[in-house]
Amino acid sequence: MNSGRLLAIVIGTVTVVLIIVGTVWPVPSAIAMAGSGSNLLDTSSSPQAAVDNLANEIGRLAWEKAYSSLANKSEFTELEFVRDLTGTYPGLRTYATLDSFDLRPLHASTDEAQIQLKLRWSTVVGTFLDTRDLRVVRSGDRWSVLWPIVKEPRVPPQVVPVNYLRWDVIYRGPEDDWGSQDVEAPHVRIVDMHPVDRSGGVVIMGELLNEDVVPAFVTVKATLLAKNGSAIATEDSFDKISHVLLPKQVTPFLIAFHDVALSEVDSVHMEPSATLIAASADPVIEIEDQHLSPPPGASLTGKLVNQSGQVVNVAQVLGTFYDKSGQLIWVANEYVDRALLPQTPVSFAMSLPADIGVKASSERAITATYSSGRFQ
Repeated sequence: MNSGRLLAIVIGTVTVVLIIVGTVWPVPSAIAMAGSGSNLLDTSSSPQAAVDNLANEIGRLAWEKAYSSLANKSEFTELEFVRDLTGTYPGLRTYATLDSFDLRPLHASTDEAQIQLKLRWSTVVGTFLDTRDLRVVRSGDRWSVLWPIVKEPRVPPQVVPVNYLRWDVIYRGPEDDWGSQDVEAPHVRIVDMHPVDRSGGVVIMGELLNEDVVPAFVTVKATLLAKNGSAIATEDSFDKISHVLLPKQVTPFLIAFHDVALSEVDSVHMEPSATLIAASADPVIEIEDQHLSPPPGASLTGKLVNQSGQVVNVAQVLGTFYDKSGQLIWVANEYVDRALLPQTPVSFAMSLPADIGVKASSERAITATYSSGRFQ
């Protein structure tokens, strides 16, 4: 009984101490997520504190406070500041949340400092990094950030002629006397497939062809089978694939199985599936200045140019990489965090694993896009 009472006293004492510590020295990330209690933030008595305050306010979406703290707010409006961080048109940035941030001092003097701020934004398709090199200036005993505003270009009024293929689908209606007849699903085929051991798991990568004359919405499912024929695991393609394929188009795909060794796998059962959909060849996204850089820092870079007259809200670049013999060795993807405006180039950079970069000799890149009210 005495030991139980002593344990209760110890637990209670430790709890009180932890509450006091958490109140006096709160964790910055907790403050950023709290949505209130801004008085707990460090005062801007140093360059690092000023940038830290600003990043926390951005993370809490406290736009008015963040904007009012800037030293150069007279150069742009609060709306322009918000749009710089969230995008003028709906895109991945619009619905992203600040996951974390890092500060790196670059230079400092008595009245001015330079600090690199890395904002890691979380989206439904992963995270993206926004890096800003900030000047921080001193005014009296306080420091303020000069924000390097990046304004999106304005597209001038114009008429964009449209000339593209389009496929509409008419299905059998409830009153049609066609029996069970309906439009046949498109024919698709896997033209290449390789299972590899990768990062503590198995990766299935390959290419899928729409060999029909109609557009298809495609997916690929893979099942790993053991030597006794039992299923080890089943996964399907999610974002490393272009789900909408026009006639004769090819898409890469990559399916990852975590915590599975290739030595456990006897065979792989592949299930490509296709559904007939209405589609068009618009918007046309051209890839310019495409360049495969060797290691170190192997990457595929380029610019996306929206050739249509509509805004593309989300754009994804899919890269297929081959060795000198033309064999598929890797599939990677990269999302562009801002909407693509008509005739406005947007840069992208797709990193490659070091061992893949050494082997990569050629590549093929395609885009998959999403526009409000329409999937392409």
